[in-house]
Amino acid sequence: MSAQPDVTSAGLSPGKKARLTRILYQHGLGNGTALFLPYDHGLEHGPRDFFANPAAGDPGYIFRLAREAGFNGIALQIGLAEKFFWDYAGEIPLILKLNGKTDIPADEQALSPLHASVADAVRLGADAVGYTLYVGTPAAAADFGQYRQVREDAHRLGMPLVVWAYPRGAAIEAKGGRDSFYAVDYAARVASELGADLVKVNFPHPEKQDGVREAYQREFTTRQAIDAVVRSANRTMLLVSGGERQGDDAMLDKARQAMDAGATGLIFGRNIWQRDHAESLRFIARLQEVLADHPRPRPSTG
Repeated sequence: MSAQPDVTSAGLSPGKKARLTRILYQHGLGNGTALFLPYDHGLEHGPRDFFANPAAGDPGYIFRLAREAGFNGIALQIGLAEKFFWDYAGEIPLILKLNGKTDIPADEQALSPLHASVADAVRLGADAVGYTLYVGTPAAAADFGQYRQVREDAHRLGMPLVVWAYPRGAAIEAKGGRDSFYAVDYAARVASELGADLVKVNFPHPEKQDGVREAYQREFTTRQAIDAVVRSANRTMLLVSGGERQGDDAMLDKARQAMDAGATGLIFGRNIWQRDHAESLRFIARLQEVLADHPRPRPSTG
């Protein structure tokens, strides 16, 4: 099993440590693992994501689901946070997404522009901020520049920084694609080297090898791939995404592999709220069974 950091070994400032301790040990299962519910899809994908379960188009429904099921936090864009979070403030940790874009333009020049600040997150009572970093696009200079300001503000204000590390662009598509082992492994390392406290990645697909670098052009198991991604993140805590909806057993197997490898937690959105309410709760319970098998030591009080 690869070693992953916890809140005592990730080099966190006191404010970041306090907030992450609250997220990991006072919410969810309270065992140091995490299950987050992202709900930024209306901006990122459009309302079509709610067609499978129209109730999910109502942010109030998502908040009630997160509270009932016992999530460690919910990720929102600023408009929904300002309009809906006050009903649930103090009950569910908020990750405020600071940037985002529509999926209308192509990804060749992918850049997710800032539309909120770390100060907004503090004002709203958030416990963390989220930033989408596109790895591999020609827009890296602008992306890294606005990310630098977010990182500095998060450090100054003691706010944990969660980086959605997403490989994007024509160069990535020519090297195995956005969820190849090569791309996901690279993205995890980039987020770590740029100062993320937690990094969200998709589960790697080692079989996607067309055009990848030579070191990745051999047979890897999925367990070997996710182990390597955890190592690449090193002292940055790793969250694994549910991604596109698949069969439940396949998703649960990937979740278990990720936690076995040393991931801190899971972040599942459409795979949960595109189901009806009762089915969502059943699937969440199965994910929480996986997390319950991977407890993390509670931080020492000295």
